Amino acid sequence: MPRWTGGAAQAIVEQPLADDMMRLALLYALAALIAPALAFGQPASTAPARLTDAELSKAVAGRLAEMGEDYSGVVLVARRGRPIVAIAQGWADRERGIPNTLKTKFRVGSMNKMHTAVAVLQLAQAGKVDLNAPLITYLKDYPNAAWARKVTLHQLLTHTGGAGDIFGPAFDARRDQLRSLQDYVALYGGRAATFEPGAENDYSNYGFILLGRVIEVVSGQTYPDYLQEHVFAAAGMTDTGFEPESLPVTGRAVAYEKTETGVRPVDGLPWRGTSAGGGYSTAPDFLKFAIALHDGGLLDETHRKLLLTPWQDLGDGMHYGYGFALYPGPSPIPGHNGVADGMNGDLRIIDGGEGVIVTLTNVAPPFLAGKLGKFVSDRFTAR
Repeated sequence: MPRWTGGAAQAIVEQPLADDMMRLALLYALAALIAPALAFGQPASTAPARLTDAELSKAVAGRLAEMGEDYSGVVLVARRGRPIVAIAQGWADRERGIPNTLKTKFRVGSMNKMHTAVAVLQLAQAGKVDLNAPLITYLKDYPNAAWARKVTLHQLLTHTGGAGDIFGPAFDARRDQLRSLQDYVALYGGRAATFEPGAENDYSNYGFILLGRVIEVVSGQTYPDYLQEHVFAAAGMTDTGFEPESLPVTGRAVAYEKTETGVRPVDGLPWRGTSAGGGYSTAPDFLKFAIALHDGGLLDETHRKLLLTPWQDLGDGMHYGYGFALYPGPSPIPGHNGVADGMNGDLRIIDGGEGVIVTLTNVAPPFLAGKLGKFVSDRFTAR
């Protein structure tokens, strides 16, 4: 197994990679903690050649070498559940000289929206929620009752509810006071919708905060506790969670950003991750999540299909399901990105789990996880 030893970088390549075709380019555009990816089709004449596993393994190692210190994180690629490329480079903690490894826990931004959507679909599968029911059915004392009587769980899951965002002056002024999902509802629940439910599509972190509150009210558990029991444990994910930033978490990377004067720790992270994003996980845990999603460990086939239905057409072959982006390819490629200061990640699941690509970084900006994920998926050959 080749090993790199350049400064803080170390890499372990466990076999080659896989190949399938995914013709898209992600453009990450985000103004705060988590944002959607926009995809644009790639002309067939300029599409990269799909590579054998061995060729792709070398190509990924070369791409990471080109990125150098700008990519501090991991890339894990698996075929049929077996890792075929696993590389870690850069520092998890620069001050203490701790390098990134495959066991490093990275903050994942909006990638948690996939977990939230799975949890909501689990409750639907159990007959405890109706995806077409209005929000008021579950949050009976919601401050803006008129809007809550109109907007449905389906619309919140597909970013068509008009819920709006959570970031801005109000968030900045109360960042350390926002410690529960109900704290967010107390702050934002009385404001008007940004548009009539169903009239538009606009990426909404607050909509997923509300979905988290529905999970809490219906299940009787806190959002982190529900996910730990019904999603993470069910998938065998032992290194994923939502512990507050004030608590030490073994193996959690420091969040850094690159500035004109160098790399520095990010100030002002939210107190804790939420149902909109910001928790932490590892690349192997995301592989376990992808496997469990497709082998029935999390949802039955009917509800998995609902989860991954292309409910919203975002143009250029890009769609959005329930908490999952569906990237264009010979068949839709489910996944999601996470983009924020100090955190950047990307998951792509090819051909029902035939291929899984996970990229996670702890230096952001620059936002390179999606670019590396695309680089891999463009060259991944399905068998």
